[in-house]
Amino acid sequence: MINNRLKPRRRQQSRRLAARVIGCILFVIAFTSILRLCLLAFAATLAVPVSIAGPASEVRFPHRLVNPRIVIKKSRRLLELYSEGRVIKTYRVGLGLSPVEDKIRAGDRRTPEGDFYICLKNAHSQFYLSLQLSYPNEKHAARGLRDGLITRAQYSQTVNAINRKRVPPQNTRLGGQLFIHGNGSQTDWTWGCVALDDPHMRELFDLVPIGTPVSILH
Repeated sequence: MINNRLKPRRRQQSRRLAARVIGCILFVIAFTSILRLCLLAFAATLAVPVSIAGPASEVRFPHRLVNPRIVIKKSRRLLELYSEGRVIKTYRVGLGLSPVEDKIRAGDRRTPEGDFYICLKNAHSQFYLSLQLSYPNEKHAARGLRDGLITRAQYSQTVNAINRKRVPPQNTRLGGQLFIHGNGSQTDWTWGCVALDDPHMRELFDLVPIGTPVSILH
């Protein structure tokens, strides 16, 4: 008789214990989900993560970059896009047919090295889209003057244009018409320009304004 009376109590206690265990499990699951959402929301407020652009990569950018800057590393065939001093995306690039050395004169098919800026944007380029580089810069002009490739007047015109952030003379023996443009980055195929894949060129073209500094490193 005593055992028969205890059995219902034990069943009731077991049910209560099971209910408590299930409640604890559900609480842990709910707490974990809320914590994960909070962490994701916090991460979204941090800097945009760096991404190496591939054929189908998509990265959300801020509507406006802060102090944008472009750094091109010739030996690595990479273009780095900066905002607020941080790299926010890296693109693969192709270079000139003679990609190793610095540009010296028109027709050498070399990609120049040094500090430049975007001096023109062309939405109707024969190479999809293009951003013109302010080549020749003062360093190239000084070397050209020393080597007899340009006159003193052409040197002065170049320096004056650079000081005013304009397009420097493009028709001297130093060459010109060098761009960051589309039509593919798989090989070194240009006459000294920097080539990107078209989707990446569209992205870069929309993000950077005229005047954006560009550093091209060996």
